[in-house]
Amino acid sequence: MKIKIAGIGSYIPKKKVSNTDFGEHVFLNEDGTAFGYPNEVVIKKFKGITGIEHRRYAEDHLNSSDLAFLASQKAIENAGIDPETIDYIIFAHNFGDVKHGTIQSDMLPSLATRVKNKLQIKNPRCVAYDILFGCPGWIEGVLQANAFIKSGMAKRCLVIGSETLSRVVDAHDRDSMIYSDGAGASIIEASDDETGMLAYESATYANDEANYLFFGKSYNPDLDPDTRYIKMYGRKIYEFALSQVPAAMKNCLDNSGLGIDDVKKILIHQANEKMDEAIIQRFYKLYERPVPKDIMPMSIHELGNSSVATVPTLFDLLIRGQIENQSIQKGDVLIFASVGAGMNINAFVYRY
Repeated sequence: MKIKIAGIGSYIPKKKVSNTDFGEHVFLNEDGTAFGYPNEVVIKKFKGITGIEHRRYAEDHLNSSDLAFLASQKAIENAGIDPETIDYIIFAHNFGDVKHGTIQSDMLPSLATRVKNKLQIKNPRCVAYDILFGCPGWIEGVLQANAFIKSGMAKRCLVIGSETLSRVVDAHDRDSMIYSDGAGASIIEASDDETGMLAYESATYANDEANYLFFGKSYNPDLDPDTRYIKMYGRKIYEFALSQVPAAMKNCLDNSGLGIDDVKKILIHQANEKMDEAIIQRFYKLYERPVPKDIMPMSIHELGNSSVATVPTLFDLLIRGQIENQSIQKGDVLIFASVGAGMNINAFVYRY
């Protein structure tokens, strides 16, 4: 038995924030000192490394669970199912609901429960729960749905990735420009044809790597040191991703029984354009092959890094023909892959 993505949907917030909107920000070094160059230089370097030109922030009245509900509605409609037939709602996020203008995370009740409530699903056997797995959370949710369906515990699952990272960033940290908001949702069910998941890989590296992403105080020493924001050791994450992600993708592909030349598209977490390009280069080098043209659809340039939402949103945009010069056909082999806080890595090979 295989599982397939029977429906997909995403919610892309309408509030568009461009790099130039950061021109008046007071960016500081980790020790609180000022940069020795103007913001124009910071922004130019940032664009050259990450590829990000714009990102989306959630509308003030919407929380992460609201974005997830809107994406879930689209996925359910796309799948053409009755929501009462959903057995599990698996909601991947990292920071819960953070209301606009506040700093407190709210996860009671769980965000999955909130989505179930908004969808007005009455079936008590539709079990709703959250997972915290860093940016690879949506993929991990799909892997959990795979386990539930193969074991006979479920026939259909709703797997969601949603985040409002704009509300947990330190405005004085230039890394804050990376993060964005959004949601992606998918209906997962058993496949009765050749489509579906062919192999998967998942791992957690928690010795030296555990705290590469963490909650830390603002770089502005005048702010409350007990108020915490998302922080990262970018260079360490970059080196970790290049050393571990290509190998995980190779293990996954090899276990699928397919070859590198069968792969049509790679949908990788939209974290950083240069990092993603380097991962793909190293992945193909493992097979002594050049990287094919247009193998890696990208959304980061316009949408930024919305953590767990990037991969399902990318897939949604791809199948709807909304990524320039990118398309997929029935039967195409895809690799989904992600890396993030934990440090966690996962991937799956999928026949569309």
